[in-house]
Amino acid sequence: MGKIIAIANQKGGVGKTTTTVNLAASLGVLEKKVLLIDADPQANASSGLGIDVDSVAIGSYQVLEHSNTAAEAIMKCSAPNVDIIPAHIDLVAIEIELVDKENREYMLKEALASIKDQYDYILIDCAPSLGLLTLNALTAADSVIIPIQCEYFALEGLGKLLNTIKSIQRLHNPDLDIEGLLLTMFDSRLRLSNQVVEEVQKHFNDMVFKTIIQRNVKLSEAPSFGESIINFDATSKGANNYLSLAEEIIKKNS
Repeated sequence: MGKIIAIANQKGGVGKTTTTVNLAASLGVLEKKVLLIDADPQANASSGLGIDVDSVAIGSYQVLEHSNTAAEAIMKCSAPNVDIIPAHIDLVAIEIELVDKENREYMLKEALASIKDQYDYILIDCAPSLGLLTLNALTAADSVIIPIQCEYFALEGLGKLLNTIKSIQRLHNPDLDIEGLLLTMFDSRLRLSNQVVEEVQKHFNDMVFKTIIQRNVKLSEAPSFGESIINFDATSKGANNYLSLAEEIIKKNS
């Protein structure tokens, strides 16, 4: 049975897409079969794995509105053992189109039921909002990873997200777990970075991943080449961090 993990935070720029892409690639390298679902209209996870976004005919939009099956939308991408259901800018319209539908929060969950068993992990890259797209992802997911930037406003908005998760557990998905809080963009030279780490670990102790994702130039460069950090520079700090995160997740779920 595949485990579905949503990567969510309504704040933008905290490393959601970077985490989704590189965690998928790391799990792939560790010989897990992975499906990445791009549920963000910006489609950065798709282009970050070498997909030409403009030429996507069947993607997460068609899957969510049930005009195509999830199996029809799956594409191969540049990372070994990783498949992708890409996004397209059309996805922007889904929030409006689903509003009147019955069971609108369950569209993704229903669509994934038929392919869930074909993968070890299904990772969903969520949009930076708490709209219907993210709601669908959290309703379909078994657990959620919350990236938190090691910066001043890190904990701002986290309470809101945790409340959203609680209400989804109550209303739509009682089995939704928090896989972990992931500290990203850590710079050991900055006192502030270290303070945020301490603060988050103090408040949430066991919920925080041991792995911390450090600031790394290579991590920022890799997407412009349409590659994960593993393909782009396997010896970089970023690659080591994400491999370590993948190992931590595999160990937790074995």
